[in-house]
This record gives sequence, C-alpha cells and structure tokens, in this order.
Amino acid sequence: MNNDKIKILWADDEIDLLKPHILFLEQKGYEIIAVNNGNTAIAKCLSEKPDLVFLDENMPGISGLETLKQIKEIDADVKVIMITKSEEEYIMDDAIGSQIADYLIKPVNPNQILHSIKKIIDKNRLITEKTTQNYQQDFRNLSNMLTDNISLDEWKDVYNKLIFWELEFDKSSDKSMGEIYLSQKKEANHNFCKFITKNYISYLSPTGDNGPVMSNNLMRRKVVPQMQDGIPTFFVLIDNLRLDQWRTISPILKEKFKIIEDDQYLAILPTTTQYCRNAIFSGLLPSEIEKRFPEKWSNDEDEGGKNNFELDFFNDLLSRLRINGKTSYTKVTNLDGGKAMVDDVPNMFKNDINVIVYNFVDAFSHARTDVSIIRELAEDEAAYRSVTESWFKHSPLWDALQLISEKKCRVVITTDHGSVRVDKPVKVVGDKNTNSNLRYKQGKNLTYDAKEVFEIKKPETAYLPKVNVSQSFAVCKEDDFFAYPNNYNYYVKYYTNTFQHGGISLEEMLIPFIVMENR
Repeated sequence: MNNDKIKILWADDEIDLLKPHILFLEQKGYEIIAVNNGNTAIAKCLSEKPDLVFLDENMPGISGLETLKQIKEIDADVKVIMITKSEEEYIMDDAIGSQIADYLIKPVNPNQILHSIKKIIDKNRLITEKTTQNYQQDFRNLSNMLTDNISLDEWKDVYNKLIFWELEFDKSSDKSMGEIYLSQKKEANHNFCKFITKNYISYLSPTGDNGPVMSNNLMRRKVVPQMQDGIPTFFVLIDNLRLDQWRTISPILKEKFKIIEDDQYLAILPTTTQYCRNAIFSGLLPSEIEKRFPEKWSNDEDEGGKNNFELDFFNDLLSRLRINGKTSYTKVTNLDGGKAMVDDVPNMFKNDINVIVYNFVDAFSHARTDVSIIRELAEDEAAYRSVTESWFKHSPLWDALQLISEKKCRVVITTDHGSVRVDKPVKVVGDKNTNSNLRYKQGKNLTYDAKEVFEIKKPETAYLPKVNVSQSFAVCKEDDFFAYPNNYNYYVKYYTNTFQHGGISLEEMLIPFIVMENR
C-alpha cells in the first residue's frame, strides 16, 4: 500500500493545536481528515472509510471509548490508535479490550506518530521489502550451492534454507519474488534427484555408522540412544509430516518443550508407509524384512494392510539390540483413538519407551485428493501448512503432549516420509498386477521412458523384495506422477496438483527428526 492511498482520521478536541503534526504527516504522503469531536468522527468513518483512526480518549461530549465502540460497529477491521493523557489501567484495559491497534500517551511527537503508522499500516509492506531484500542476498548463495557436487548434509542445509524462505514468503505480498523462489526450489529438487539417483544404492550398503541415517537405521542410531538414565522416552511418529509442516507446528511445541535436536534424516525408497515405516520399526530394509518375517511382510499386490506388524518388528529389533525394558505401542487412526491415547498417558510413564503412531496428515493428504471441498481447504503448500497447524492445535495429540510435558521425559517426533505436490504426468504401461501408487511402479512388464524415472532393474540392489524374475521398479522424480496412456486425460485432470508420495524429492525424502525435553 502506498502512502498517498492511506487515509487517516484524527479526532481530538484540541485538533487545531495538532496542525504541525498533521502537516508533517501530509508531507509524508498521508491524507489526514481532522475532526474535533466523537460524533463527527463517527460520521466521517461512515462517509470516508479511513484506513486508520487516531482517537483522543478524553473529548467533551461523547467519550473516546464510546466513539471507539461505535467506530468498530461501523468497521470492525479499521485500525484505531488511542491517544490519551492518562495511563490509568482501567482506561487501557477498556481500550485494549475494544481491540485498539496501539495507544500513545500525550504529549506525542511527530516521529512517534509516524512510527505507530508504519508499525500498523505499513507492516506488511515493510515485511515484504525486508524479506525480498534478504532473499535476494541469499539467492546467489543458494544458487552457488546448487551447482556444486554437495554432500547429503549440505543438502539438508539447502533444504532448511529453502523452507525458511518459503515460510517467510507466506508473510509477504511480493508475488514476483515468490515466483523466483519457486523456480529456485524446482531447480533444487531437480539437482537433488540427480544426487539421489547417483548415490542411493551405495547408501544402502552396510557401512556401520558411517553412512547416512536412514529409515532402516533410525531406531538404532537416533532413537535407542535416547533411552537412558531411566527417563521415559516417547517416540511420536506423525505419518507423512513434511519439514515445512514441522516448522509450522514447532512454535506450538516450544511453549511446553525445549528442543535439543532439530535434524533431518533420509527416507528410503519408495517413500511410502509400507516400505519406510516397516523399515523404521524393524531396523531392516524391505527385502530383509521379507526374509526374516515371510508371514508378516506384504507385497504391493497382496490384499490387506501393509503395516499390521509394527509392534512385532519393534520388539524383535529391541531384542536384537539386547535392550530390555517396558514398552507400549499406540496407533491412532481416528478421534476416538486419540482420546483413548490421552487417557492412557499417565500409564505410559511406567514404560521405558512409548511408541505413538499418529495418522492424520497422511489421511488428510489422501482425502484432499478424493474430496473436492478438502482440496479447496489445502489448495497449495501454504494452505496445507495452515490446515496442519490448525489440526495440531486442536488435536488429541497436542493434548497428550501437554500432559507428557508435565513430567520429566524425552520426546522424539519424526515421520516415515513426506509428500510432494505433483504437476507433471509421465506415461507408464504395466500389466494388471502393477501397483496403483502414482509415484512409483513395480511389476514385470513395465514400459516407460527411462530418462524420466529412477530405474531399479534389479530390486535386490535396492534391498527391495523381488516377486518374480523380471520384476523392476520405476520411481518418479521431482513433481512427476505416473499416468496410463489408455486413461491419460482422466489421470492428468484428477491428480494434477494433489499431494502424493512414493518418489524422489526433497519434500518426501529429507524429513524431520526432533528430540525434545520438558521445560
């Protein structure tokens, strides 16, 4: 908003004495409407529609507080700055209770007034200008990093910076810089996919503790070390939680917890619950799970749930690690389950580790695809974050965490994978047994353009189960999704701009790992 468009109504019974102040503001480009009583101020609010009102608290006739009340009835959103000679508490309480934007104590000087205007009216513009200026300075640094052959830890730094700027642009009205940011983020995802394609298989080789933290070694390397000193540990896995969503809810958690580690780890491929979460709880890669638990591993084409044995896998992992202790496992898939979990929190403190799997974000992302009104609620990333924040504030999970924070404990918050908003269809042909996931396909007769996917011709090299001799996997990259040629237009129309997971992207693979302690 430009100054010459900002209209300020100033009501004061000594308005003639304020002419120097008014002249000062007019020279700064503001339009000032000067009145000397409350009734005229109310009439001018009706006729002039001011952006801001300066209101003297102590005027003869109708008081400043009564004027304020009537102005708010005319326009509840208009910003009002109360000016008063008195600092009496009841006056301030009445004014603040009536939703004033600011107050000043007489005598006021022009710079005080200007500062108050800028703080209120120009706030969004100033934030935008500062955000734009700072991002322009960081843009070159990020671009230089994206051209180098950077390490996985450096990719974490890049992604953290990108998420920081994405959240900053949520507060900004500069759409042009937002578009530049999205272009840079797309470039980052392109280069990250090249990085993963080049390095992923080597990351799966047995490397002790020298390789990256991934789904299959997360428990051993990051969670089990938290189980010490007899302090109860709570392992909270929020299904399908992206890093930007974590950044959105973290300020809420900081009210009750001290964050002592804020990191990311690498999800395995395919980035789905079936593969990633089973790997987390078993401490094994998918083909290793199938070999150790042939009756409990489900392949894509098998009927029924794919994550029915997480507790069995977890108990087996603790046994292999020779960890003795009391455990609990709670999976929450609906509101009643969440309320039951809250009721059980006091009992959890008797255990060494308590696992809570909370399935809201993933369920919401699927519902967003299938239900048009939910798609409107979360049209883009910013809206998706907003819905996540609103859900968390009012969820049984937050109720439970507040109870947990009342006693000495450690809390780990993480996820199994993220999701990406898909935009570009790529064609694939498969037989009737090909799985339905839009971000990866596995089968024995897959046809696709090898340049468009991460091709895993030998599943055993990626520690993926091999159902038949000619089976292969094809994994989407960036914001691509698979579409069948014989129903191509349907797939493109229905799935474009939906959140999907299973493939390679920063959003799906670099996911949050948080350790907190109660304050």
